[in-house]
Amino acid sequence: MTNRLPLPPPGFDDLPVEDQVEYVQSLWDRIAAKPDQVPVPEWHRQVLDKRLAAHEANPEVARPWDEVRDEIRSKLGSGSTR
Repeated sequence: MTNRLPLPPPGFDDLPVEDQVEYVQSLWDRIAAKPDQVPVPEWHRQVLDKRLAAHEANPEVARPWDEVRDEIRSKLGSGSTR
């Protein structure tokens, strides 16, 4: 990164935490809108390769996403269908 920006930007620390989170989320949304420009570190690829190999070696231990999602929602007490 050639231009160093002040971290955090001026006024950020004065915002309520909810607004800080919303601000950071909006920044990420702008970055994620161009996925072809988001670099993927090599160690992420290595982790994915390892997990894929583990799944291919033991596919029967995998659980359907709906089941995992419902379990997480139940633990969080969320009725969201998102």
